[in-house]
Amino acid sequence: MTVLLGRTRLRPPRAGLAGAIAASAFLLVLVVAAAAPALFTSADPIQTQVLQALRAPSIEHPFGTDQTGRDVFARVVYGARFSLAIGVLATTIAMTAGLLVGTLAGLAPRLIDGAISRVIEVLMSFPEFLLALLVIAILGPGPASLVIAISLAAVPVYARVARVQTFTVRRSGYVRAALILGVPRWRSVLRHVVPNTLGPLLVMATIGFGTAIASAAGLSFLGLGPQPPTPEWGLILSEGRNFLGTAWWIAVFPGLVVTVTVISASVLGRYLRAPGEGRAA
Repeated sequence: MTVLLGRTRLRPPRAGLAGAIAASAFLLVLVVAAAAPALFTSADPIQTQVLQALRAPSIEHPFGTDQTGRDVFARVVYGARFSLAIGVLATTIAMTAGLLVGTLAGLAPRLIDGAISRVIEVLMSFPEFLLALLVIAILGPGPASLVIAISLAAVPVYARVARVQTFTVRRSGYVRAALILGVPRWRSVLRHVVPNTLGPLLVMATIGFGTAIASAAGLSFLGLGPQPPTPEWGLILSEGRNFLGTAWWIAVFPGLVVTVTVISASVLGRYLRAPGEGRAA
């Protein structure tokens, strides 16, 4: 409901603001943990201490210890560096490639655009996780293969949005006016089409970042990502799956961190994508 106060119209606060702030705060903590894990823990994430194996959560070990005595909290904190790096790299590569492919399709003649669109539609008919598995099956397991697989699997989504945005912008009045005034086509693309296409893709990338984190954890859980003793969230989950009955904390805490990270990225992305309600008219 809009409230009139003199000549100023005030609107209710934009829905989801509190959730977006909480999500941003959590993601900021993860970034700090990835950049400076020593601020959160002094424990070594890969040092084994057999006498400390399978200790329940305590003041000394907030998330307990695993089957080799390693501190689970330290492994989760240091794991933020690997998991966030994989998510950021994969999302950046996918968004860049999608922008290039989608813009090319939107500017190309109808025959080329139709061919690119059909390929995009075929790839989008498969789940991203399945496509990532296929790529890793070809390239082999490892961190680099993991990033490439997640990136390639996400490219069709970004390409489709980029294509639609390119169509919309290229037919706008100001682009046509610029071309009539003699502005070169390539300059119009760089000045008008690409910036207006990149905006929606950046918002999509916020949600896509959470999806990339989840995909990376899932593939690492299957043993297709970083190898032991690397402290990576999906790998920690994989190592703790055989101890759920006796040491549930090994898998539960990293699982919770992955879940909250994905939810936070999704909440923030949906907030940024929502219409600008609540702004003064």
